[in-house]
Amino acid sequence: MCAPIYLLYLHSHDRGYICMSHLNKAKTVVGFLLWVVCWSDVFYSFWERNHSSNSTAPVHLVSPTLLGLTMLLATFIIQYERLKGVQSCGILLIFWLLALLCATVSFRSKILQARNEPETVCIWKYTTFYIYYAFLLVALILSCLTDQPPLFSQATKELNPCPEPGASFLSRITFWWITGMMMVGYRRPLEEKDLWSLNPDDCSHRVVPQLVHRWNSECQKVKSRTEQQMVYSPKRALHGENREGQPVEESEILLLTSPRKTKEPSLLWALCLTFGPYFLISCLYKIIQDILMFVGPEILRLLIHFVNDTSALSWQGYFYTALLFICTCVQSLILQRYFHVCFVSGMRLRTAIIGAVYRKALVISNGARRTSTVGEIVNLMSVDAQRFMDLVTYINMVWSAPLQVVLALYFLWQNLGPSVLAGVAVMVLMVPINAVIAMKTKTYQVAQMKSKDSRIKLMNEMLNGIKVLKLYAWELAFKEKVSKIRESELRVLKKTAYLGAISTFTWVCAPFLVALSTFAVYVLIDDQNVLDAQKAFVSLALFNILRFPLNMLPMVISSIVQVSVSLKRLRVFLSHEELQEDSVEHKTMAGSPHSISIVDGIFRWSRAESPTLKRLNVCIPEGSLVAVVGHVGSGKSSLLSALLGEMDKVEGSVVVKGSVAYVPQQAWIQNSTLKENIVFGQKRREDWYNHVVEVCALQPDLEILPAGDETEIGEKGVNLSGGQKQRVSLARAVYCDRAVYLLDDPLSAVDAHVGKHIFDYVIGPQGILREKTRVLVTHGLSFLPQTDLILVMVDGEITEAGSYQQLMVQEGAFAEFLRTYATVDQTDDGDLKTAPKSGSKAVENGDLPALIGEPAVKTETQKPHKTDNARELNKKTKNSEMGKLTEADKASTGQVKLSVFWAYLKAIGVLLSCISLLLFLTHHLVSLFSNYWLSLWTDDLVVNGTQPYRLRRLAVYGSFGLTQGVAVFGYSLSMSIGGIMASRYLHQSLLSDVLRSPMSFFEKTPSGNLVNRFAKEMDTIDSVIPSIIKMFMGSLFNVLGSCVIILVATPLVAIIIPFLGLLYFFVQRFYVATSRQLKRLESVSRSPIYTHFNETLLGTSVIRAFGEQERFIHESDQRVDHNQKAYYPSIVANRWLAIRLEFVGNCIVSFAALFAVIARDRLSPGFMGLSISYALQLTASLTWLVRMSSDVETNIIAVEKVKEYCCTGKEAEWQHETPSVPPGWPTQGCIDIRGFGLRYRHDLDLAIRNITIAINGGEKIGIVGRTGAGKSSLTLGLFRIIEAAEGHIFIDGVDIAKLGLHELRSRITIIPQNPFYLHWLGPSRESIAEDYCNDPVLFSGSLRMNLDPFDSYSDEEIWRALEFSHLKNFVSSLPNKLSHECSEGGENLSVGQRQLLCLARAVLRKTKVLVLDEATAAVDMETDNLIQSTIRSQFDDCTVLTIAHRLNTIMDYTRVLLLDKGEMAEFDSPSNLIALKGAFYKMAKDAGLV
Repeated sequence: MCAPIYLLYLHSHDRGYICMSHLNKAKTVVGFLLWVVCWSDVFYSFWERNHSSNSTAPVHLVSPTLLGLTMLLATFIIQYERLKGVQSCGILLIFWLLALLCATVSFRSKILQARNEPETVCIWKYTTFYIYYAFLLVALILSCLTDQPPLFSQATKELNPCPEPGASFLSRITFWWITGMMMVGYRRPLEEKDLWSLNPDDCSHRVVPQLVHRWNSECQKVKSRTEQQMVYSPKRALHGENREGQPVEESEILLLTSPRKTKEPSLLWALCLTFGPYFLISCLYKIIQDILMFVGPEILRLLIHFVNDTSALSWQGYFYTALLFICTCVQSLILQRYFHVCFVSGMRLRTAIIGAVYRKALVISNGARRTSTVGEIVNLMSVDAQRFMDLVTYINMVWSAPLQVVLALYFLWQNLGPSVLAGVAVMVLMVPINAVIAMKTKTYQVAQMKSKDSRIKLMNEMLNGIKVLKLYAWELAFKEKVSKIRESELRVLKKTAYLGAISTFTWVCAPFLVALSTFAVYVLIDDQNVLDAQKAFVSLALFNILRFPLNMLPMVISSIVQVSVSLKRLRVFLSHEELQEDSVEHKTMAGSPHSISIVDGIFRWSRAESPTLKRLNVCIPEGSLVAVVGHVGSGKSSLLSALLGEMDKVEGSVVVKGSVAYVPQQAWIQNSTLKENIVFGQKRREDWYNHVVEVCALQPDLEILPAGDETEIGEKGVNLSGGQKQRVSLARAVYCDRAVYLLDDPLSAVDAHVGKHIFDYVIGPQGILREKTRVLVTHGLSFLPQTDLILVMVDGEITEAGSYQQLMVQEGAFAEFLRTYATVDQTDDGDLKTAPKSGSKAVENGDLPALIGEPAVKTETQKPHKTDNARELNKKTKNSEMGKLTEADKASTGQVKLSVFWAYLKAIGVLLSCISLLLFLTHHLVSLFSNYWLSLWTDDLVVNGTQPYRLRRLAVYGSFGLTQGVAVFGYSLSMSIGGIMASRYLHQSLLSDVLRSPMSFFEKTPSGNLVNRFAKEMDTIDSVIPSIIKMFMGSLFNVLGSCVIILVATPLVAIIIPFLGLLYFFVQRFYVATSRQLKRLESVSRSPIYTHFNETLLGTSVIRAFGEQERFIHESDQRVDHNQKAYYPSIVANRWLAIRLEFVGNCIVSFAALFAVIARDRLSPGFMGLSISYALQLTASLTWLVRMSSDVETNIIAVEKVKEYCCTGKEAEWQHETPSVPPGWPTQGCIDIRGFGLRYRHDLDLAIRNITIAINGGEKIGIVGRTGAGKSSLTLGLFRIIEAAEGHIFIDGVDIAKLGLHELRSRITIIPQNPFYLHWLGPSRESIAEDYCNDPVLFSGSLRMNLDPFDSYSDEEIWRALEFSHLKNFVSSLPNKLSHECSEGGENLSVGQRQLLCLARAVLRKTKVLVLDEATAAVDMETDNLIQSTIRSQFDDCTVLTIAHRLNTIMDYTRVLLLDKGEMAEFDSPSNLIALKGAFYKMAKDAGLV
């Protein structure tokens, strides 16, 4: 009957071809011999019919004929399976097993017949039957073995393939195939290399495209339906403006045209279509398992009947015991297969969701991107995807629970009659209570997710801007903000906990109330109704079955509620508007000399905003160099974004001929090696690579880096200076060799020398890109004469366009502006228009060979082109291990330490823990007594057809139930509240530990790890651990209670229980060793998914510009697969364990029944019923106990991970209890540095040493020197970002080392137009601070909060600071003024505006000491001049230390400090230093200042 279906299945599932093996030959021969044996019987019957007077019965002909045909079919299937690549077949194994079982019955009959009636025996038929039986046995044994893998199978290509596909059927259903890994895990902690590769069906490249395809077709359906229904007003929709010129809201357009609500695409349907077919198999398993569940109570009924019936034969009891054992074992196997299918479906679902979110994030429009923060999108991938995964395991309970309830009620009706209706009434009453709880839980769930998103978003920003928090001493203000959000989150959690307690109370009490009401009605409606053992304990067994669906249903409903929230969040994100694919055409324009052309272009950032760029008409000839100039915020970067297709095109057309390379204003650097950052996934071309490194002035940097170009670059390029990052970003673009180059101010972060070198050798008319089309946004006026075309932008429009000479002749705004500021930016005129000089081997900060006695100019032959020998030498001497920077999450090994559990208990509170334990004990003791009381009741004597004490028995039984209810409510509440207290404490200590960590910690720890701690691990501590501990305690007491009852009832079990207990303990320890380590490996491999995702979100525009989306998708998929490689064995290990433990449980049940059968004369029916009903529960309780104990151990790792950072190094105290300095300190601003030196790590040399200088109050000091001279090290020492190794710094006579860090940092100010970041270069001589030209850091929140997070200043003071920072007009023009919301990272302000805000912060604080890292910033000359004038006027009476990158800004300073190799080289006034004609004089000469 199964053959046609199975053959069809084989036909459609071709796995390859298996060569003929000895096993296959043996199977085929045995099948063929079986056919021969059967047909020999047929021929014998015909022969007998012809030669015998007795007529042969037709059955002797039909039966062997059919049997022979079946054997022939089986032989055919064996060969067909081989051709289709099936290594082991369950269908044939079951067939041989059934055939053997059927033959065994005949075998017994034939032996009995031969013994009792030897004269009737037919020798031929007996002989053939015994041969047939032997061959069946051989066939069964052979079908248990597995064949070799098919040719060209995936498994042969993998280094460490998963053994599952090649495992035999028996190995697969018992999960024996994972035992090898379990053995390894037991002997030693598992490592990554021990993990198997994923099965092809579970890999991202197969799973994700299926969901994406289904989702896209869903969206397409809705889109086509909407287009049919709606008639847009094209004009309104196109311009998005009404008559007053105001932008029309999108919703307004819809309202104007169609009052009907648009139907959303269904993500649920897409998920069902993708994963439904495989998941349906689990439904089939579940139905079989549900039916088998009711076999136990039926056999219990028969056993009690057997004990009561003294005339029953003993073999019946043994038969029932054997039947009970077989049924429970089959049930266990089917249940575990069911769970396996569910977990694999959940795993695939998570993979698909992460993949879909990642792919969407790469195409989402900028307007939509602003509505979803990084924190929210990371939560979609971590928390929401996890929720889906968890639900899939139990979703079948939605239909299975009602089915189990109906079946249980049917059997109860059979047992107790209409009294069951009382129990049904109680259950019906419970439904609305649970429904109300579920609805409220959903509301709280949404609120909690909102708080969690806000918290993760803020944490993300804090970690990204940690340098600013430390330099401004703002940690406490932001800690307060996070704590505030956390408190609102915990308030919601507390409400959820109260609901949970009520919910638990109803679940635990529901079965008891059902039993109580049923028994009460049964004995009260009729005096003749006797509650005997059979009725009571079969009913109790059924009530226990009823307990699971009634318990699970509310849990599943609340999970569905949580998932519906997640589903909506996911649907909203996946439905976000995408970038217009057709906004930029890349077609080649036939016969057109133009490389780029924009005709009537109008662009905006999102549909809700008014256009940013208006009336653009640009034609750029092929191979020309175009400069785009304009004030801050005039739309220069937006123009490049429009050419990249990053903006929403409202009107017009954009055509870009050929491929594009893009260098963003803020360099985007990946967390990988320097070489990988430059090569960027392109083909390796060594000569070209070396040439690119040379022209981008990176060669000197490679010599400084500890492992050359193999040095690992930290997240966001933390161990590179701003200039180095910008040059790496430029080198990446040059290496990729594209037709069109869009360069967004790449020269802003580098010094004049380096800028000139890069312009000459890369961008300019003689540079490496001279034949390419280059669009350069710049503030550097000196390069403009060499450009072919200049575009002048004002307020999003191109006001002037032409060559340098043409614009000068026009005498427009550009010419006037140029005349005003040209002098500031002018370098040596002779160099301006000449071809590149070979001597400009420049690095930032005047790092010229001219310094410290090296020859100033190299000869022409030494062109910076090839230094191969030096390079090779550099490579050989540098060790790539030295280049390691970030420390990946490491998996702990061995058992979870008791100290971790103790830390959690302390966080809850020891008293509360004891109270919870006491309540647990009370509940379970009372539960035992109530059931024991029931067994005594059933054994009561029946007098005149009734039980005389039934009312007393009922009352006591009811009071036991009430006590249980109170205890349950108490422990549930105390556990939940304890969990919340622990959550609060652990989060606060984690937050404090992270904020108290020094800067080096943030450099070495990827932000993904930290975000993972605050998101995933805290979520586990919040919601998972309390409920798991509750379930663990429950199952522990259940197991102990069951064992006590069984031992009291049948003391003989005491012989077996120790052996089974030992076996159980060994299996559990064997399992936990592997499971724990797999969980750790899974947890460790999860962080890189989020780290990579975070990185991608920051660099989407670059990834899209280079067309590298597919590579990044592949990388993300690989990381997800790597994570699932650890997760998949852990779910299989769970199944492995469950099957073995359930077997132990099934043995206990069978022995309890067996010994009850043996001792039936001495055992009362009530006690036997009690014993076996508890034994039936024991299997489930045992399995659940091990599941929970391993879950407790694997989830408590979250506490271990959170506590991990309390042991890392910390900064000095923030504040001393008694303030060390008066409130107004410092009053003069005198800085006295005596013998000062510092080092980055105790094992490295001093980075700066022996600095002794005295600076008077109000002096203006310039600090200059080559890269690595120690300029930034000095300022880092001043702020105590790095502590002094020797010497002291005094400010106004106070030793800063004796102050609290906040007392120091809040009294001195740094303007991080380009904030500092620590430079951690590993063990090399030049392991010293770098000048970090990072982007100015803003946080999401109001402008006011960004300026004054502590609310220390009045609005008037803030407006005054904004006026001095030249932002007053801009802020006044904003609709919300100071309350204007800055988006994440301040993305809705230009870089220039952000730098002016940093200036406003400094003006507001107005401390006596100001440190200014005045790198060539991303501001135009006019704004730069304004900044300089503000500093001179507002900080006139302050001590100003300026790290100078352009010498012209410090030529009027009081004194200049020149550092070299960490020591003071020169220190005097600029005029004196020039007169000295030393190193400073040479620098000034190179800058064209003397």
